[in-house]
Amino acid sequence: MSRISYDLDGKVVLVTGGSRGIGLAITRALLDQHARVSICGRKQETLDLAKAELAAEGRLLAVRAHVAKEEDVQNLFDVTARQFGQVDVLINNVGMNLLTGSLVDAEPAVWHKIIDSNLTGAFLCSQKAARLMREKRKGKIVNISSIAGSRAAPGMGVYGIAKAGIEMMTRVLALELSQYNIQVNAVAPGMVRTDFSRPFWSNDEILAQAVKAIPLGRIAEPIDVVHPVLFLCSDVSNYITGQTIMVDGGSTAI
Repeated sequence: MSRISYDLDGKVVLVTGGSRGIGLAITRALLDQHARVSICGRKQETLDLAKAELAAEGRLLAVRAHVAKEEDVQNLFDVTARQFGQVDVLINNVGMNLLTGSLVDAEPAVWHKIIDSNLTGAFLCSQKAARLMREKRKGKIVNISSIAGSRAAPGMGVYGIAKAGIEMMTRVLALELSQYNIQVNAVAPGMVRTDFSRPFWSNDEILAQAVKAIPLGRIAEPIDVVHPVLFLCSDVSNYITGQTIMVDGGSTAI
């Protein structure tokens, strides 16, 4: 990561889904900025691997949690508060997608799984974080969305609906929490080279088609998403709220 300072020294940042993919890249960058970071994930094995890789004992907490379950979210925030005393920034990064084909033919169970993971979890975590931040009259919430939230795509219907919900939730929370000096924003990437999107970019034909629609001529690397997220976590973005930054190489400008 380049030597850009976001002045996050000592800040407590909670990153959902912080043990792999974009979440892991964000967590690593936050630790490089001397933040204290609490991450969660559903699998203890993945959390243990992330802790070993990041090697930031004392500044990194890993808690097993399913963010769509209220009791898990409560425990996540309780453990984080006990360890670090506060939560200055929440990054709602957890996301999952299952190719769903036609929305008309999608199974209700698939709908619930995708909506719960992407939207309900962000709602529950945002509630907990906002209640803590309200007391201090300061805080940041950053939601990870997707260009699928504003552009319909085959096989991405339910996922796109969930991400559109994330972006509306971002605006609603920004409005409600502005009086408490809490900024709420989102970052919406296009295709990013992570395991999450490997089925797409690892296929040469699909990748070529995707790149054709990106003016900058490439898909995103995780670091392309990391810097906008850190910017929104920092005090230099204090006058920005209710916004979604498109990190898509210009594809939504077409």
